[in-house]
Amino acid sequence: MSLLEQVKLLHDAGLHSNVKMVANLVLSASEHSPDVLTMAQKYQIQVWYGDALYEGEEYRKAESVYKRALQMKKVLNKSRARGGQSTVTSEQDLPQEVDVKYRIHECHCHLKQLKEAVGVLESIPGKQKTPKVNMALAKLYQKAGLERSSITYFREVLKECPMALEAVLCLLSLGVKGAEVASLTMNNLPTLSNVESWLTSLVKGHAHAALKDYSKAITIFKTLESKSILRDSTELLHSLAEAYFMSGDLRNALQVFVRLHSLDADWMRGMDIYAYLLSEEKEVKELESLASLLMAISESKPEPWVAMGYYCAVTKKPTRAIYFAQKAFTIDSRNAQSVILKGSVLKECNKTSEAILHFREAIRIAPHRFEAHKGLVECLVAAHRLKEAATNATNACRTLGNTPRSLTLLSSVLAKESQVVDKAKCMLEKALSMDPSHLDAVYVMAEILGKEQKYDKAIELLRNQLRLQSTCRLHQMLGDYLAATNDHQEALDQYSIALSMDPTNRKAMEGLQKVEQATDGIEGSADDDLDGMEESAEEAEMEPSDTDVEWPDQEWFN
Repeated sequence: MSLLEQVKLLHDAGLHSNVKMVANLVLSASEHSPDVLTMAQKYQIQVWYGDALYEGEEYRKAESVYKRALQMKKVLNKSRARGGQSTVTSEQDLPQEVDVKYRIHECHCHLKQLKEAVGVLESIPGKQKTPKVNMALAKLYQKAGLERSSITYFREVLKECPMALEAVLCLLSLGVKGAEVASLTMNNLPTLSNVESWLTSLVKGHAHAALKDYSKAITIFKTLESKSILRDSTELLHSLAEAYFMSGDLRNALQVFVRLHSLDADWMRGMDIYAYLLSEEKEVKELESLASLLMAISESKPEPWVAMGYYCAVTKKPTRAIYFAQKAFTIDSRNAQSVILKGSVLKECNKTSEAILHFREAIRIAPHRFEAHKGLVECLVAAHRLKEAATNATNACRTLGNTPRSLTLLSSVLAKESQVVDKAKCMLEKALSMDPSHLDAVYVMAEILGKEQKYDKAIELLRNQLRLQSTCRLHQMLGDYLAATNDHQEALDQYSIALSMDPTNRKAMEGLQKVEQATDGIEGSADDDLDGMEESAEEAEMEPSDTDVEWPDQEWFN
């Protein structure tokens, strides 16, 4: 067995650390003794050496080794052009330059050298660009914000690989019309009657989601999921959960994510959003379990670090939460959830200026994420920059559409200015007409009615909502307004319910104490009055006066 075959055996066996050692020795020997290896063999071993370094995560060194390999290939090509021959049986046996350049691009990506990565792929002649090269270029252009170039290369991917669904989703997210994307997909597919119908529906669902028509997207995904052929498809469940989440239906989104996670505990995509939903519900044990499991699967993805961050945020460890959020962002600078997490924790720590910067960055990365807009507006309100807050809330309505969430966000800012309170109420009424169970709209409307001392209307609004759903805040607010109308006993009942749901609710505790003090004061006053009456009666018995005693007639003395 030749030296080349020995190195090939190690490479094919996946013994990369061994390849690294042997290839280094063999290449060094060939430098001092040209007869050890031919130029073609040196090129082949140089590529294997680069592969071994890449597998060992030595990306910078791997890049330089791959580049040396390409220099050898140029020399080899020139010698062949002059009629030289190599001991390798066929040119097909040698690694293609395209594949080596693709590996160099991967090294640059790991080193966060995106411009260099693009430059390497662009140097590949157009006819030699494979689908994976086109896909990589498209994604790099998308990261750089070069949408037109990105669209061009995603289209090239679909021309050769019509079922490349990631390319489909990326084109839709870049604003390409669903009909055009569907044509690129379906026109290049062979006749597959059992695939064509659900693939067409899937593209339609994602097209509706890209247009922010989440209700239609949800309907399509639910219909597909109900069909036996795609039942329990984790890919489809992820699409459904994401559509629910983006529409603001967090309860159903959480339920679908729970189902997805139970079907495939190793599923990674979207688990950062799942962690956020668990944190919102204060599901600490489930969040801890999810974070631990994801970290055990991979530490090279942002989702495990985001999950750890939310666990630390819920357990009141803000410093660690910020660290984990930053770690996730370092891994993937396009991960919006990591930036939203960091902004939220900074806001809770009253670092408003820093939080504002992070929420702005989140909006830049993912302009359709409502949580980013909400965080920014709340920070601006906290900084008493109401005009700027109103401007950003208006922009949120333009970006997200006039949804119950965006309308409520804008009205929450307008409600703080007496001149435009009526406008805020109109928006809230519109939001509630669109979604009668939208809690944030109910809270803001109840607060406005409370400030206007329209307690009866506020109480009616809260009672109607409690018939639909029960939350700690609803009971706490109802308790506040019942106390304001001196209905102390029911106020105490509402505060007690609120505290049973969340024992740490400060407003419910304060309200309960105030009502108890008020009722104690009334009882104390009544007791004082009764004591005074009893004392007066005793004194009257001991010291009767002319005015109090009815004297008998004179005849009794005769």
